[in-house]
Amino acid sequence: MAGAPISKTQLTILSFLLSLALVFVLGTAEDGFVRAMDRKLLGLKKEKFSHFRFYWHDIYSGKNPTALPIITPPANTSKNGFGSVSMIDNPLTEGPELSSKLLGKAQGFYGLASQEEIAILMAMNFHIVQGKYNGSTLSILGRNQVFDKVREMPVIGGSGLFRFARGYAHASTHTFDPSTGDAVVEYNVYVLHY
Repeated sequence: MAGAPISKTQLTILSFLLSLALVFVLGTAEDGFVRAMDRKLLGLKKEKFSHFRFYWHDIYSGKNPTALPIITPPANTSKNGFGSVSMIDNPLTEGPELSSKLLGKAQGFYGLASQEEIAILMAMNFHIVQGKYNGSTLSILGRNQVFDKVREMPVIGGSGLFRFARGYAHASTHTFDPSTGDAVVEYNVYVLHY
C-alpha cells in the first residue's frame, strides 16, 4: 500500500485533522492563558451606536444627600480643594427636575486632581434601572474640567447589555448652587455596544 494514491475521503479526513491540529497549536501558542475567540460564542451580534441623555443630580444638601465628601485635605494646603474626594450615588433622571422619571444611578467617586484649576477625576458607573437596559451599567472614567461649558470623558466599558461598550460622554452643567454645592448636569452619552 505504500504507493497507493490517496482517496478523496482520506484527503478530506487528513485535511480536517491537520486543521484541528493547527487550531489547537494556535489556540495554545499564546502562553496558554490567552486564546482568540469568536464573538458569536458570547452571543455578540451586530454592534450598535446609541445616544443616551441623562440628568445627573449631585446633591450635598438636605436630609438625604447623594454626594458625600470622604476625604478633605488639611487646612491651608490647597487654594482650590486639591485632594478632596466625594463618593456619589446620584440619581440619573429623564429631565432636569429631580422629580422626573428615574432612569438610573451614577455610582462612584470623584476627586479634585489638579493643583492649578478646578478639574476633577471622575470614576463612575451609570447603572440603568429602566427598560431594555435595566441592570446594565456604563463605566465612565476621565477628567472633568467643571467650569468648561462642555466636558468630554471616555466611556471605558460596561456590563450586561453594555458588555464591551466604548464611547464618550459630554457633560454640561444645567444648574449649580455655589452655596450648597448641589448641581444638575446634563450627560449626553454616545456608545458603541452589542
